[in-house]
Amino acid sequence: MAAKHPNLTLTACILASSLAFIDGSVTNVALPAIGADLRATPAELQWTINAYMLPLSALLLIGGAAGDHFGRRKLLVLGIALFTVASVACAVAADLTLLLAARALQGIGAAILLPNSLATLGHAFTGEARGKAIGTWAGVGAIAGAVGPPLGGWLVDAIGWRAIFYVNLPVALVAIGIALFYVEESSEGDLPLDLPGAFTATLALGAVTWALTLWSSHHAIDATVAIGLAAGLAAIGLFLWVEHRRGDRAMMPVAMFGSRAFAGLTLLTFLLYGALGGVLLLLPYVLIQAGGYSALHAGFALLPMPLGMGIASRIMGRITAKVGPRWPLTIGPMIVAIGFALLLLVDEDAPYWTSVFPGALAIAIGMASVAAPLTTAVLASVDETHTGTASGFNSAIARTGGLIATAIAGAVIAAAGEGLVSAFHTGALVGAAAAALSGATAFLTLGEVRKPTQRPR
Repeated sequence: MAAKHPNLTLTACILASSLAFIDGSVTNVALPAIGADLRATPAELQWTINAYMLPLSALLLIGGAAGDHFGRRKLLVLGIALFTVASVACAVAADLTLLLAARALQGIGAAILLPNSLATLGHAFTGEARGKAIGTWAGVGAIAGAVGPPLGGWLVDAIGWRAIFYVNLPVALVAIGIALFYVEESSEGDLPLDLPGAFTATLALGAVTWALTLWSSHHAIDATVAIGLAAGLAAIGLFLWVEHRRGDRAMMPVAMFGSRAFAGLTLLTFLLYGALGGVLLLLPYVLIQAGGYSALHAGFALLPMPLGMGIASRIMGRITAKVGPRWPLTIGPMIVAIGFALLLLVDEDAPYWTSVFPGALAIAIGMASVAAPLTTAVLASVDETHTGTASGFNSAIARTGGLIATAIAGAVIAAAGEGLVSAFHTGALVGAAAAALSGATAFLTLGEVRKPTQRPR
């Protein structure tokens, strides 16, 4: 059944998700300024990102499931409000400890608003209109990400890094207003919450990310790192056991992985978005620290990637509705891999147009072929009672990939001078390999994605 106010529903969902997209891209550009002001070491700077990404990836599953249970609009508004309060706390943080605590609160808010934004959208549209709406959602979200780096760079240079968090306030207030007055509530009240699954998933991600962050900053696997990795792997095993025992009551039903297509989408998302998150974190840092770019110029250097994605994503939403997701999700990551490889041209003295731009353009073209088809395929793989859970799970996989990449990227951030550029080149090659593998995964596992029979309502 179509929503009474579909365009306003789409607007609210776009504004809500844009909060998370803008915040991620802006913060990457501001890292050097934050480090200088708060006297943070490279290892501590990693946690400016990880403190946000860890609760975001760990709690996305329960955030989506809670929306399915209590109401997607209700949780959407709650997530936006929490994110807004946390943004103000980031802006006024007096030291690194307070900033990290506020960033963690931001991550919790984003973990609530993101899956419920997409699930609300999936509930409001049907058929080909859903593909177009998701394409628009992905495209405008990418454009919001495009605005983030140059806007953040200008704010950092002109006012200071604290100003980047105040940008969230007007966007959040408009999103809450539209959601309260024009977005219809939707839920599946009989679906139980999976608190044991949420706890074990959070424990697993926390232990693994903490251990990888220590490894990348120390450049060695010592006893502490080994214990952290072992605890994380054990928690992953416990999470899978808990989810298997809970059956249909699990927030990540293990039976979903009986579908080769769903398993393929999961692996593709982890590899591709992990590679993308790592490179997008490192590139502005390298340009500022090794290339002598200002924060504003580093922001503009990233502009081709999200801007190109935004322009093409709506078109890809329509194409996917007609041809299916297999070929876009095969070809797109291969083009992204070429873009990562082209970033080997980046060094201290190379001009932007012959070093950064070719890779950025190729990544933009490739990711434009992925964003909308991937989202459409994931929503098409479950019935309507689990759209929040499915979108939350896929978002969690994407953020987990980025989280792990960010933890490992500390090895690059800790380097200096020529070593920084060389370490970045190694990271770009790893990203290229991961992107190519994700494209191969799509080709081998994705046939025609059909929506399961929906449960009677």
